[in-house]
Amino acid sequence: MGIDIGIRHLRAVAAVADAGGYTGAARKLHVAQSSVSRTVLEVEQRLGVRLFERTTRRVHPTVDGEQFLTIARRLLAEFDTAMNHFEGYLSGTRGSVSIAALPSLAATMLPHVLAKFRTARPDVAVTVLDGLSQDVLDHVARGSADMAVTVAATVPPTLHARPIAVDRFVCVFPPGHRFAEHSEITWNDLDGEEFVAFDPTSSIRAYVDRILSRHGVRLGSVTQARNVGAVAGLTASGLGVSAVPGLVLPMMTFAEIDSRPLVEPVVERDICLVHDPTRPLSRTALALMELLANARSQRLRLPAGARWV
Repeated sequence: MGIDIGIRHLRAVAAVADAGGYTGAARKLHVAQSSVSRTVLEVEQRLGVRLFERTTRRVHPTVDGEQFLTIARRLLAEFDTAMNHFEGYLSGTRGSVSIAALPSLAATMLPHVLAKFRTARPDVAVTVLDGLSQDVLDHVARGSADMAVTVAATVPPTLHARPIAVDRFVCVFPPGHRFAEHSEITWNDLDGEEFVAFDPTSSIRAYVDRILSRHGVRLGSVTQARNVGAVAGLTASGLGVSAVPGLVLPMMTFAEIDSRPLVEPVVERDICLVHDPTRPLSRTALALMELLANARSQRLRLPAGARWV
């Protein structure tokens, strides 16, 4: 059976060594001197060695005591650090939080939120897991992310979704396109146009296909790609026009494209904060969820074409 030594014992031995005696150690620990003496004696009995020897003025560690103090100080430092971190975890000022998000939301919506969050909690480690809609939801379902921000249409009933923002669709087109003469583009204006579409794995594709089908719009030849950069580049190269949500548009600024609001109808994409209601969340994660849920009242910035709800 191992030696039964606890944190209380370690603190008493270290305090006596630091103070050079039992009286000073008792003052430091805010206990009676007799209590310190009994605790050190208990440690010596359990170890089977003397830890201190007394001279005329001070108490000095023995050779065995020096060896024990090395271990005691290391364990106390590790324990105090761990408890300090746990205290921060309980108060929401330390620990870690992870959030999954669609790439467009991770790049345009989350940065200002997370900057605000880290200002109040600089010691919190934040992880952003970006991916397509199913990847994002899988992170929450598996527990590899505390929460997610994604589009409402993709959230299964087993997860809890709370609307936090909307963004509206715009039409993007290459330089010199006839749409540049208009202040707004209707969805019917897209009839017959060559089109650059997101591939079927994208949540954007489902929105666009639904609106086009509802209004009987027949596109010209379609070129499809998976990521925002590819859609922007293909559009800029003249392979067609496209329809994208407002929070995607800032990710396309590297390409030479123009844009106009899409109307008749105005189509807004609902963006939700998602979590698993069966999974307990840390105070740190709850603090981030609260900030996202109250982003409107906090007046956090969003790109043009999007708004908090």
